[in-house]
Amino acid sequence: MHFWAPDTDPVHPMDCTQPERYVLQRLKTQGFLAIAADGVQLVDVETSHQAHWFHTHEAALRAALELNAEGRGPFDVVKLEVDVL
Repeated sequence: MHFWAPDTDPVHPMDCTQPERYVLQRLKTQGFLAIAADGVQLVDVETSHQAHWFHTHEAALRAALELNAEGRGPFDVVKLEVDVL
């Protein structure tokens, strides 16, 4: 999936108009979810910059719904502001 503005990605002018990033926030602790260094386990981190960044809202939402259904949440999807990327 492409997420750059049309002027920086002229091959895909109808895709998203700006970079977007989403993270999963654990509602009980207000912490965020990241992928551990081993690439397999999930770990809680304190800041959104340490969290795993999703490029689309749909991907983040799917992950949150799956984790919540497994009883590993509750998680919510949080959009990061572009100026903090």
